[in-house]
Amino acid sequence: MRIRRARYASAFLAVGTLTLSAACSSGGAADDGKKAGEGKKATVQNFGIGTKADSTGPATAVTGAKPGGTAYDLDQAGFDYLDPGQQYVSDQLSVQLLYNRSLTGYKIDPKTGKTTLVGDLATDAGTSSDGAKTWTYTLKDGVKFEDGSAITSKDVKYGIERLFADYQTQGPQYVQKWLFGPDYRKAYKGPYTGQSIPDTAIATPDDKTIVFHFKDAHADTPYAMAMPNISPVQKAKDDKVKYNNHPVSTGPYKIASYKAGKSLSFVRNPNWDPKTDSIRNAYPDKWEFQLGIAEPGLTNRLAADSGLDKFAVNLSGSSDPSKMQTLTTDAQYKARTVNEYQPYVEVMNINTKRIKDPKIRQALMYAFPMKQVQQAFGGGAQGELGTTLLSPTVAGWKKFDPFNKLTNTTGDIEKAKGLLKEAGVTGKYKISYAYANTPRWQAVSLTVKNALDKAGFDVQRKAIDPTSYYTVVGKVATPYDIYRTGWGADWPSASTVVPPTMDGRNLADGTNNYSFLNDEHVNTEIDRIQAITDITKQNDEWRTLSEYVLKTDTSQIPFIFDKYFNLYGSGLGGVTYNQVYGTVNPNTVFVKQ
Repeated sequence: MRIRRARYASAFLAVGTLTLSAACSSGGAADDGKKAGEGKKATVQNFGIGTKADSTGPATAVTGAKPGGTAYDLDQAGFDYLDPGQQYVSDQLSVQLLYNRSLTGYKIDPKTGKTTLVGDLATDAGTSSDGAKTWTYTLKDGVKFEDGSAITSKDVKYGIERLFADYQTQGPQYVQKWLFGPDYRKAYKGPYTGQSIPDTAIATPDDKTIVFHFKDAHADTPYAMAMPNISPVQKAKDDKVKYNNHPVSTGPYKIASYKAGKSLSFVRNPNWDPKTDSIRNAYPDKWEFQLGIAEPGLTNRLAADSGLDKFAVNLSGSSDPSKMQTLTTDAQYKARTVNEYQPYVEVMNINTKRIKDPKIRQALMYAFPMKQVQQAFGGGAQGELGTTLLSPTVAGWKKFDPFNKLTNTTGDIEKAKGLLKEAGVTGKYKISYAYANTPRWQAVSLTVKNALDKAGFDVQRKAIDPTSYYTVVGKVATPYDIYRTGWGADWPSASTVVPPTMDGRNLADGTNNYSFLNDEHVNTEIDRIQAITDITKQNDEWRTLSEYVLKTDTSQIPFIFDKYFNLYGSGLGGVTYNQVYGTVNPNTVFVKQ
């Protein structure tokens, strides 16, 4: 999953930045004896799949909440996409919860933060058959579009069919590929040709039932059905690309006005029935999004807590790094701070096509100065030291530190030198280090170079235009040896991390396997694990395989578990956190009366 681009843009301007339990609306992270600003350590969230009863509305009431008022969101950028079919970035994922409902979704307990996958439009998280190749969903009674018309299974099917259109390029592709394979658009061109997906792939035997027939077993289908693009669209209201400006609501709010890059206003959708919704409380009468607010001004406004900003939050953006020292040490901010883990892991990729000896790759691992890099990220409150390829937000995660990085946080220079000697390296080992040409990554690259040079490397820094950075490092023939990327699980399972980033059969230009790892054992294990139908066992196997890759292949150097850190206005209550998206959860927010 992609983290919002705007957040990285703000971090570029200052040389600094970038969970598990709900954000505490009355104090944020628990005090664990650490110094202020270092943040809390990771623990594993108990994600699970709920029952039909868990899926039944209304949502659990938030203590002290009353309906009414206007909540505000202050955002540095705007939204590239409001069309749920095109949404795949964290800021878009958070805002769509106000107006879009998928087949399934995440229910977050307002007191404990416990996150459970439940049926959203569907009565439950789904029923599997045929060895988890077939999944059946039944729609709830009383679910409607904003115009009052009933949502049917055919509307859900049509919403999926339009994902096959050529202009639908930005959203998740899991369901499409599971139905027809990697080249899914060759099998089906979309609904605008007058054709429909055959019943052998998606069947709608009646208005309430939708049945998916996948090519292979997919035990984590309930999670895929929570992505925003698995949602209903009325065929008569679908005006293709223009739909992005006025998506029809199925949630508690509908769009009242939208000025791209400037403002977005929501008012209540009178045809949303809270009895059908176990996820959304929808307390405010309105949500007003103010867009295009530059940093550090945005952070300053939230800190000042004056005027209407008392009722404001930044759902997806972290505080400006230049303000972190004050925000993490001044006690006045503690009661309205959210500081939680995001699903993203920052890694330094090692190009295994160019650096083929694992001992040299392990020398890079030992020498990497993770503590110094963390400080450039804004400190522990915006990024915890990370030593696994999976985020602590992923089900089945366990602590794993085979290179003792948490003991030698600044790097083990002597160990690195010894490994280079074992690899037969004489003199300095030259490597090419590509980095995005921004103030933040310039600073990080110097920190990394200085540490690696001391360990026996000769690091040649190569600045890359940040707008084309991922394109350049994602080319199979990229001329660079090491380069940073970040990746987040689309849902709390490593099935959305290991295959896309470690499968050696995924080595075309534009690959997410940025280290170009091609280990036959890993490839074979991916196929074996994907066929496991017990989701708990599957998660354990994904973790084991990721640990093998880290320890044996050492194709990536993990160094930071990303965190969300920001303030919200004192006039808001019920501020909880959506760990799956890595954003504040708008569903439980209320305006203090």
